Amino acid sequence: MNAYHTCTLEGASGVELTMALYDGIIRFMYEAIEGVDRDDAGHRRAAVKRAMDIVIYLQATLRADIGGKTAETLSEFYAAMFALMLQGSQANSREKFLQVIANVRNVRDAWKQVARGQKGDPAAQGDPFPDFGGSVATNGESAFRPDQRAGISWTA
Repeated sequence: MNAYHTCTLEGASGVELTMALYDGIIRFMYEAIEGVDRDDAGHRRAAVKRAMDIVIYLQATLRADIGGKTAETLSEFYAAMFALMLQGSQANSREKFLQVIANVRNVRDAWKQVARGQKGDPAAQGDPFPDFGGSVATNGESAFRPDQRAGISWTA
């Protein structure tokens, strides 16, 4: 990770860190697709492993005490994305990786709405997670524990 990214992440909120991790998943899924296209199983597996590491980390740092039903649903989402990544890697499936990208982008966009709401953006009104049975806490906390980000490296 270069110095710019390090400084950017050090001042980030929990929601911004979550979005950065989602960006990492998306990036590694594109790398996995590149491995499929080049028929390079090693590259594909390495990229999938890194994306799975992020998902495992996100899963492990969920806080049900703050996130409630949303945290529970995010946990199910992460399990589903992990399974889809595994299926995609086993089947050498570009389509499954594209599904992961689309799903992660959708949830990332909801987090982006949460971030705008925390900054007082009137366009971010309403529940950003309508399909998740509730929204994240409005007090600036998220169902993600940013203090537990140590130990994960998602840059190439």
